[in-house]
Amino acid sequence: MRPRLFGVTASMAAFGLLGSLVTGCGSYESGGTTLRLVVPEYGDTPTTSSKAYWDRLTTAFTAAHPGTTVEVTIHPWADVDREVTRMLQEDNAPDVALMGAYSDFAAQGRLYAASEVMSIRTEANFLPALADAGSVDGTLYGFPFVASSRLLFSNTELFEKAGVKPPKTWSDLKDTAKALKEEGVLYPYALPLGPEEAHAEALIWELSNGGGYTDEQGNYSLASERNIQTFRWIQDNLVAPELTGPVPPAQLNRKDAFAAFLRGDVGMVNGYPSLLHEAREKGMKVATSRMPVSDTLEAESAPPAVGVADWMMAFKRDDNRQLVGRFLNFVYEDKNLTEFARLYHLLPSTVTATEASQDSAADPGAEQFLSALRGARLYPVDDPSWLQVSDTVKRNIGKAVAPSAEPKAVLQDIAEQAREAGRQR
Repeated sequence: MRPRLFGVTASMAAFGLLGSLVTGCGSYESGGTTLRLVVPEYGDTPTTSSKAYWDRLTTAFTAAHPGTTVEVTIHPWADVDREVTRMLQEDNAPDVALMGAYSDFAAQGRLYAASEVMSIRTEANFLPALADAGSVDGTLYGFPFVASSRLLFSNTELFEKAGVKPPKTWSDLKDTAKALKEEGVLYPYALPLGPEEAHAEALIWELSNGGGYTDEQGNYSLASERNIQTFRWIQDNLVAPELTGPVPPAQLNRKDAFAAFLRGDVGMVNGYPSLLHEAREKGMKVATSRMPVSDTLEAESAPPAVGVADWMMAFKRDDNRQLVGRFLNFVYEDKNLTEFARLYHLLPSTVTATEASQDSAADPGAEQFLSALRGARLYPVDDPSWLQVSDTVKRNIGKAVAPSAEPKAVLQDIAEQAREAGRQR
């Protein structure tokens, strides 16, 4: 297992293959008529809830397949991985789930391969690098749904008031945060290391110092010397001088950090395309840039951005293969996938939907995130232990920057839990 890199431009070559591929879904055994779907909540308010999308999609699906029903359960992102795991432990697996990891379930033999539940055309249409990240030993089990990359957001109005520019190095970031604090900015740098999505913020910082979750051989390196240096620097230079705001980083979730940014209370925060759209909708002036690099690296070096994909997977249940196959082929039709990506200003996972998005009047801000995605680093989602390891990181990594903590001890504890998770596989 090696860290995954996106290559969206190269992936477009795959589109030429699609015209000659068989489009049939194969021969499935007959089965049940009720499909249970578990998905995370992508919206931040009742008006932006994902429920409306899934209601429309499932209504259209059942209309096209009379006699079928779809039961949709929506969980917060902070809970969905754990809830699906619990369902499996209770022998009550859903038919289809959308979440942040898949390979643990594949290793247990609980998932259908794409070839078992998708048409050849649907399977071949995934962006190749995403399909690679969704595969274990060459077999596709994690079906990429939408993707994004992360950039550093700056509130231009606050920056102009403080007389600063987007930072390029960690020292620049510290000086910028100090200047913002002197101007009364509540969160000079918002550091969301709360359990919702701490593993994203942590990886952004680790990569900016030449570290990461894995080494060049794909083995976990959670407590590497570079990672220890990273969290010690954050602790000493941002948390101790109170440059990260009134909420301790271990308690600040991504959702709350974004909400504070949109209120004008945050000078800098790492974000993705939907945040840029929401800020512009509010009339905010926002700049985006790559994450500043450690002073031990060249200021002009460009460590990879963090790339994130969300994974749909099909669980094996008695007599559900035919219904699951029909549903997945429907979900990945361009009109359905593109609608979801546009709703939440994310990047679709298929060749044809990506082309459709680029050819339409899509959000022009998405291009900079697509550019970052081309060289981005993914989580090690093809490691069967990642689901458990990512949960450990989410719940514990914020402790590494607490004022009284020893970052090395916290990271070593996380690394030991990761080793134990690997031994259990």
